[in-house]
Amino acid sequence: MAALRLDLIKNYLRPHKKELIIGAICLIFVNILSVAIPMEVRNIIDDLKSGFTFSDVLNKSTWLILLATVMGGVRLLSRQLVFGVGRQVEVSLRQKLFDHMLGQDPEWVQSIGTGEVITRATSDLENIRRLLGFTILSLTNTLLAYTFTLPAMLAIDPLLTIFAISIYPILLATVGLFGGRMVKQRKKQQQALSALSELIQEDLSGISAIKIYGQEEAEQSAFKKLNTKYRDSAINLARTASTLFPLLQGLSSISLLLLISIGSGQLRKESLTVGGLVALILYVERLVFPTALLGFTLNTFQLGQVSLERVEEILNNEPKIQDKKEAINISKPIVGKLEARCLSINYSDSSRNILKNLSFKINAGEIVALVGPVGCGKTTLARALGRMINVEPGSLFLDDYDITNLKLKQLRSVIALVPQEGYLFTETLTENIRYGNPKASISKVQESAYEARMSDDIKGFPDGFNTLVGERGITLSGGQRQRTALSRALLVDSKIIVLDDALASVDNKTAAAILQTIKNQFNKTVLMISHQLSAAASCDRILVMNEGEIVQEGSHQSLINKDGIYKSMWEREKAKEKINSND
Repeated sequence: MAALRLDLIKNYLRPHKKELIIGAICLIFVNILSVAIPMEVRNIIDDLKSGFTFSDVLNKSTWLILLATVMGGVRLLSRQLVFGVGRQVEVSLRQKLFDHMLGQDPEWVQSIGTGEVITRATSDLENIRRLLGFTILSLTNTLLAYTFTLPAMLAIDPLLTIFAISIYPILLATVGLFGGRMVKQRKKQQQALSALSELIQEDLSGISAIKIYGQEEAEQSAFKKLNTKYRDSAINLARTASTLFPLLQGLSSISLLLLISIGSGQLRKESLTVGGLVALILYVERLVFPTALLGFTLNTFQLGQVSLERVEEILNNEPKIQDKKEAINISKPIVGKLEARCLSINYSDSSRNILKNLSFKINAGEIVALVGPVGCGKTTLARALGRMINVEPGSLFLDDYDITNLKLKQLRSVIALVPQEGYLFTETLTENIRYGNPKASISKVQESAYEARMSDDIKGFPDGFNTLVGERGITLSGGQRQRTALSRALLVDSKIIVLDDALASVDNKTAAAILQTIKNQFNKTVLMISHQLSAAASCDRILVMNEGEIVQEGSHQSLINKDGIYKSMWEREKAKEKINSND
């Protein structure tokens, strides 16, 4: 598995090879200067024994300042290049993740959870950025620091060098011990943040339900519990970090104390010069930081790989519904004929068929109502027509085309599915109506709103078509939301409209008028799935479903004149209307 992750890392870095090579060259140059500067300091200090003038001090100081300035500039360039690669990968990966998410099946997105997806697109991508930026820089810099610095130290005094770096294994072990704990604590913090995000998103989306059932206190209690869990995880992480850093500082001080105490004996023996001791001190201080950082780097590497797996899990998930390799384009104008041939559908978590050998024909330009008891499979059929769920080849046809052979984008441009709860974005009415056709003129927008019987409502809004509808259309009534969604469908140049209880919040008279307008003005084929039998009665034909099968078919008049489910449903509706009118 590790090799796979390394391959992924290479794939992400490959487009940025040039920046990485330049950054590596800069790091090599920085480490050469980091070795050269202490050597210059040693030479200058040792040369002071033979006497010096102010001019000598000025020249040598200027030289050291120049070297340090060049080193600082090149170091800055290397950081910008390598960290920049991490940022570029983060941005491109976030775009790739977003694009991939748009291609996923709605059920899969809902099953994984919005908060979890957001966490992977934010926190996990930040971990990957650190993996590909900070981690690469730190590991490369540590390797180069030891490669160049240790030989220079050994050349000055091998014994002192061994004593000075003898504390480093303890330093690494300490960082490894605390670092592993910090990785676990950071993961817990990340999970707590994900749970918080999920709760906030759900509560904001369901704020109406919370108000209706008076569950504010329950939601506040749930949020307090998750918020406390997040706080505790953050405090535990901070406590571990605040313990580790002073400990590392103390251990590094021991290294310097060993160097000074043993080095002073070497000075008395004159086996080491003062300049040499100062150079060794500078080298030790130079190695302390990358050594301590190595533990953090390895932990960041591990955390980044975990995040890489989490992001790749999404990227590797292939939608169940996608274009076939041999998918074809529609080669002739669609007239709008629909046909089902022995259509059967069952969900993967159920052995029961939702639709059972369903067969019917809907002619072009025909308005057909689909009615039946709750749970009989009406919505499943609507979703099957737009291939929102999988259907078997040879079971559903658009004109003469098997819909499973058509490209999804083209199929969905021909069949406009209007669900009961049409999703509205936090935009103006105009932008929501022309969501499916962003380039539509305002006159076309107004026309589709008029045909959906939405114009009078819009005239009553202070900002008219520029009215912001709020999140999910919260500022509109149920009927206004449905008619706005219908306006959107009418604006799209589709030959077929499937209304999945999309007029449930509209009165029967208005619903019937809308259907006739669609037929007369737009010449579209309409399949109206509804519980409103009074509206269904105005349709050309009615299909009656029960337990996944079509059990009756015909005009309204023919169906109420014979015993069956439709007649019973019609009598119940009339009785209910009579009771309501008496009230």
